[in-house]
Amino acid sequence: MSLGKNLQYLRRLSKDMTQEALAERLNVSRQTISKWEMDIAQPEIDNAIELCKIFNCSLDNLFIEEMDKRSDIYSNLRIEEVDGFRYITHTVVSSDPEGDALDRVFKYAADHGVTDPRVIGWDFPHVSVEQTSVYNMHGYTAAWVLPDGLTPEGYEIKEQPRHRYVAIHIDRPFDNPFVTIPGAYQTLNDYMKVNGIVHVQDGVIPCFETDGDTMDIYIAC
Repeated sequence: MSLGKNLQYLRRLSKDMTQEALAERLNVSRQTISKWEMDIAQPEIDNAIELCKIFNCSLDNLFIEEMDKRSDIYSNLRIEEVDGFRYITHTVVSSDPEGDALDRVFKYAADHGVTDPRVIGWDFPHVSVEQTSVYNMHGYTAAWVLPDGLTPEGYEIKEQPRHRYVAIHIDRPFDNPFVTIPGAYQTLNDYMKVNGIVHVQDGVIPCFETDGDTMDIYIAC
């Protein structure tokens, strides 16, 4: 744990706030901020409390947790307007739901002559305790985003309106997926909290990830 690393992380999330800008808000010198970030000194309690107000975090977040989950595999943290799209889903509850669900939607696309489909996915939450704890199963929904002008018959076609998302890009998401992908979601949640952005869950897909060798994670806001 490091106050200095946490403080640098929070400044990056807060629209890359400079040391000078933070120093001005706290009425201290830029050198004081620099010393905190190098862990040469620590803020007095009044300044620590003010830091928590500025960054919408707790003293535990600031001094105890390792907030900096970002690494060189994360990039392009942003707010993005995602155009509306139509899509077909397939949900699987199994020991390998991601693979099972993705295989099915890729087959849907291949059956309709689409060789490079746009595919997204998200966790399916409605899994029983018994399925999770006894059978080591969980759920996943994969979706084929339909190309313009294509309307396959015999499928339930859903529509997503144009909506605003916070997003982040991941290189090499599957090198260590059980750390890398949750870390990306945590980074987005931190970004939203620091900047007062609210997560939206009604009327749109609340969050999703793209499929491929690289990945983008999206959370509706």
